[in-house]
Amino acid sequence: MVIPFFYLFVFLFAAIIHEVAHGAMAYKLGDPTAKDAGRLTLNPIRHIDPVGSILLPVMLYLFQSPILFGWAKPVPFNPMFLKNPKRDGGLIALAGPVSNFAVAAVFYAITTGMSVFGVIIPNLPTFLSIIIFVNVWLGIINLVPLPPLDGSKVLFMLLPKKWHGVELFLEKNGPILLMVLILMLLFVF
Repeated sequence: MVIPFFYLFVFLFAAIIHEVAHGAMAYKLGDPTAKDAGRLTLNPIRHIDPVGSILLPVMLYLFQSPILFGWAKPVPFNPMFLKNPKRDGGLIALAGPVSNFAVAAVFYAITTGMSVFGVIIPNLPTFLSIIIFVNVWLGIINLVPLPPLDGSKVLFMLLPKKWHGVELFLEKNGPILLMVLILMLLFVF
């Protein structure tokens, strides 16, 4: 019973770290919007989306879904403050998944260090593995190049102007394609 709730707890904080990373990168690139909105904080109250952070993950858990997903409130940014909106928008998007991979790497290093030095604490490796898994999963999923996921903004940053039609198509149809992908995953697993 403790493990499933720990998954939900880790997911919530991984999503918060992810969103704060977006805001911190935007601030570093000259956009004070997230800071002015009080969103450069790890306080969960500032980031919880009632549906995406609580209702959906809990419902998926209660219905024994093999896939758990949700979201935190997106941290706002204003491209008007950015020197190079296309590039900087992609860097802001990339900051979220990079933060998740960084958290996973830190906890992997802790797990490895415990193993190397023979530190044995009952159940701790299980909890550390959950932190690693959730953060890697969140980082990978957010790199899928379909709007509204971060990977789409990274893709748009990299696409040359002559491929603008791909960007328009994905912005229009990406959310539908993403829902189809999620439904396919639910039926496969």
